Amino acid sequence: MKEVIKKILREDLTQRPMLLKESCNISESLKHHIDNRLTLSENVFRPYSDNYFHLINEVRELYSMDMIELNKEDEWLVNTDIGKTAYYNGDEVWLDIPFRDGNFLSEAEYRGRKVNLNSPFRTPGGPKKFSVYVKNKTGNVIKVSFGDPNLRVRSNNPKAAKSFRARHKCHTKKDKTTAGYWSCNISRYRKKLGIKSSSPW
Repeated sequence: MKEVIKKILREDLTQRPMLLKESCNISESLKHHIDNRLTLSENVFRPYSDNYFHLINEVRELYSMDMIELNKEDEWLVNTDIGKTAYYNGDEVWLDIPFRDGNFLSEAEYRGRKVNLNSPFRTPGGPKKFSVYVKNKTGNVIKVSFGDPNLRVRSNNPKAAKSFRARHKCHTKKDKTTAGYWSCNISRYRKKLGIKSSSPW
């Protein structure tokens, strides 16, 4: 019975909807999410559309002022660069989203075959647990392998997650061409990879 209660509480922490701590002016978009008990991760707008990013930025600002409560996954989301912009070749682009010539980049060639970029997959044959194809700074597609095949992803365990973050210095991992970046962000792809843990490192 204790294990069942712990599981329910754990799921509540990772799935609870957004909650305003005090009355303030918010957009109709955010009001819709709060009224319908939707999490930020359940963003109703088309992924990568302007409205999709505007909602994330609005919640990020409220969170920075301690005016909104978020679940663990949403906390992780507002602490990334998603929704922020920078200039690339004179054009303003969204960060944390791959682009090529102004379009989203999802497919490329690696050693003569088509591969999906920035989409981790399991590698049963090793030597690592997962791999992902990414583009490096020179524009070449490379394969990054990461994860100990003998260890489980245990980010739902607060102690294990804290220890992992500290050992791997996850707050410094920004380079997608490194194994460290993907190891620290693996829970973003839990559904695709069949990982039970829903908490970010």
